Amino acid sequence: MTDSAKPTLLVVDGHSLAYRAFYALPVENFSTKDGQHTNGIYGFLSMLVNLIKAEKPTHMAVAFDTSRVSFRTREYPEYKATRSETPAEFRGQIPLLQDCLAAMSIPVLTKEDVEADDILATLAAQGADLGYDVLVCSGDRDSIQLVTDRVTLLYPSVQGVSQLKRYDPAAVREKYGVEPEQYPDIAALVGETSDNLPGVPKVGEKTAVKWLGQFGTLEALLENAHTIKGVVGGNLRDHVEDVRRNRRLNRLLRDVELPLGPAELEVKPIDAEAVRDIFSRLEFRTLLPRVFEATGALETADADAPIVAAPVAVQLDAAGLAGWLAAASGEVGVTVVVQGGRPHRLGLATADTAAEATWSDDVAAAVAPWLAADAPKVFSDAKPQVKALIRAGAPVAGLAYDVILAGWLDRPSFPDKTLGDLVGRYLDERLPEADPTQLVPETEGATPGQLSWYTLRVAATQRERLPATVATVLADIELPTLAALADMELAGVAVSHDKLTAYSAELGVRADALAQDAYAAIGREVNLGSPKQLQEVLFDELALPKTRKTKTGYSTDAGALTTLQETHPHPFLDLLLQHREATKLRQIIESLDVAIGADRRIHTTYLQTGSQTGRLSSTDPNLQNIPIRTDESHRIRSAFEVGAGYESLLTADYSQIEMRIMAHLSEDPGLVEAFRTGEDLHRFVGARVFGVEPAEVTPFMRTKVKAMSYGLVYGLSAFGLSKQLRIEQAEAKQLMTEYFARFGAVRDYLRSSVEKARIDGFTETIFGRRRPFPDLTSPNRVLRENSERAALNAPIQGSAADIMKIALFRIHQQFREESLASRILLQIHDELVVEVAPGEWDAAVRIVRARMGDAADLSVPLDVQIGRGGDWDQAGH
Repeated sequence: MTDSAKPTLLVVDGHSLAYRAFYALPVENFSTKDGQHTNGIYGFLSMLVNLIKAEKPTHMAVAFDTSRVSFRTREYPEYKATRSETPAEFRGQIPLLQDCLAAMSIPVLTKEDVEADDILATLAAQGADLGYDVLVCSGDRDSIQLVTDRVTLLYPSVQGVSQLKRYDPAAVREKYGVEPEQYPDIAALVGETSDNLPGVPKVGEKTAVKWLGQFGTLEALLENAHTIKGVVGGNLRDHVEDVRRNRRLNRLLRDVELPLGPAELEVKPIDAEAVRDIFSRLEFRTLLPRVFEATGALETADADAPIVAAPVAVQLDAAGLAGWLAAASGEVGVTVVVQGGRPHRLGLATADTAAEATWSDDVAAAVAPWLAADAPKVFSDAKPQVKALIRAGAPVAGLAYDVILAGWLDRPSFPDKTLGDLVGRYLDERLPEADPTQLVPETEGATPGQLSWYTLRVAATQRERLPATVATVLADIELPTLAALADMELAGVAVSHDKLTAYSAELGVRADALAQDAYAAIGREVNLGSPKQLQEVLFDELALPKTRKTKTGYSTDAGALTTLQETHPHPFLDLLLQHREATKLRQIIESLDVAIGADRRIHTTYLQTGSQTGRLSSTDPNLQNIPIRTDESHRIRSAFEVGAGYESLLTADYSQIEMRIMAHLSEDPGLVEAFRTGEDLHRFVGARVFGVEPAEVTPFMRTKVKAMSYGLVYGLSAFGLSKQLRIEQAEAKQLMTEYFARFGAVRDYLRSSVEKARIDGFTETIFGRRRPFPDLTSPNRVLRENSERAALNAPIQGSAADIMKIALFRIHQQFREESLASRILLQIHDELVVEVAPGEWDAAVRIVRARMGDAADLSVPLDVQIGRGGDWDQAGH
């Protein structure tokens, strides 16, 4: 067999190289809008793509560690014990990296009780025996022992993973002065700091190499240790057993039983759709074409896809733009390039033409009448563009379509973030984009007019794909909501800097005092934010029962420590939890304070595509994480005040909206009766479950049935209910049995909704919003059960989200229709906050109550609670 005909097996150490990539790339430059850090994934995949292009392997696999526990730690518990806590920014990247590799059809191999290096060693030995050229890519120097005439080690440089040094036997001899199989002998003598394997004191690589050259083998050296003179000789004799232990531990296994052998690792075509999915989720725009090119997928995709050149956009002045718009018919694609929150460039397009202009007062005057008219307009990510136009005095009407919103409704699990993602998905083309990492990009990006042309084409394809009910959700709920949110974000909410800073200072003093008390409780200072130090205090010094095992020890998260404090209370634990709460609240307050603008108002950004259920979320700052109904929440909410020129704040929220939707969907007679008669729901249910009169339902009974009722919506198990109520699991199971005996329609609805979703592949809200659940038929039990719980909740939570959005934009529209100055400021959870102008209270209450009450036609009434005050806390109810 000639060298060119030999198969090439590439095996990669996943954890080792992802970790190096994490430190090589700045973490702050790689994160998604949802806050998921991705630098380790990006760096690893960039390295892998370069490897695939350069080496063209015929067979490939990536190995990962399952944990830090292995046969080595059983022999020597201190093995790798000094490795630092996994950085929080790195956590979660490995599962996502494995998802990427699965989409790229690259096998991922793991094995309990061994390390990734042992998997690489086994595959390298098997591959060499079968006649493969083997490439081992690892950042662990123990892999040097694998190098032979048929096995080459690719080792990353100190710069990270962008450069790999090739080690064949000659390179190992040149670098270390020994044969590759002798390198572990050197390491056994010198020690491995990264593995916490101490070597012989005062013995370095030069001495170790000299000894091995003199005695031939490590064992011969140790047997003749008495002949070594001087201090190092004495040290060697004192540490003979340490050296032998080191050599046992650094010897890589070559006989691990694996599910796949080299022949079964043949390179397969990537799943282009799955790669787009995961890369879209991770926001890897420039990496996607590199992966396609390296794997050959790009050539196939281009061969099947039509080559369509975007029209060259004509550059127009104000008069030319007005003429162009007058001649345009049908829908027009619109792209506003925003700089500093205001329009900079305007791009327009029809099916076959495109036009552009630089924004100016003349251009604004020319296009403002058309923008304000009902002429249908199609955008990509319209909200920031609509806000910029409003700031420039050119409000938008006739918003007919937004391709980003439509793409999210089509695939809420993997929403496409950019127009480029959508062009790839729906048109099977690549949007011309300049590479942001290049100072002088090789490829010019599409111009604003061309972006508008692509937007129109994507919209046309999406419309063919969207089910009718989902298209209705876009037109009748999401687009009107977008317009209301744009006005809300521009209005902002008045917030008192003085109140926030005063409360932050109090929390700072409280946190410091709690820290000092915590130190006193254990007799020394520790870093209360360090999981490693807390593990030492809690489980070693205080000998508290260990919490759940994690990769880095035992959990010290809030949930684990709260449970530990309940079962084994300790003063230090109590103080630690209080300190954490004070610190967390202070961080929330500081995030709010820095967001206060020059107008003394906070202008949050609402994310319509931020959840799979349809619920809104907010960012910059996040207003959804403000505590609810606690003493701390009252202090924070009191800083949100009525603004100058307005009279008061109005708060409005739905009472028990999810349970009302449950009653409507399940048609359970008991629940429907409770809501129709105006009874207290949980007292009514408690009376039925416990067989007593409503007046005899105790607070604890009410708490039980409340937890039961809401838990059902989220797929709560008897175990979960027992933990939540702190009762025995048998009692929780009996409670569930009695509940379903009296509200059987609820049980039947929940069962049938999951089964229907299993058949359909999706759930649907009252209004037709869909959420796909492909994992309901997964053979993976964990994935399947997680999907079942989510499918229980999706129609109910999604319907609640739809109802709130409908109420929101209808109130916003009616305020405008009646020329009221009052305006909606916030939508948080199930609550709206309205800033009421002088003399408009009665009108505002009338509109809010009516539009929230008739937002959905349910079999039970929607109950709306109204509050009034000078700040958000006072207006609470």
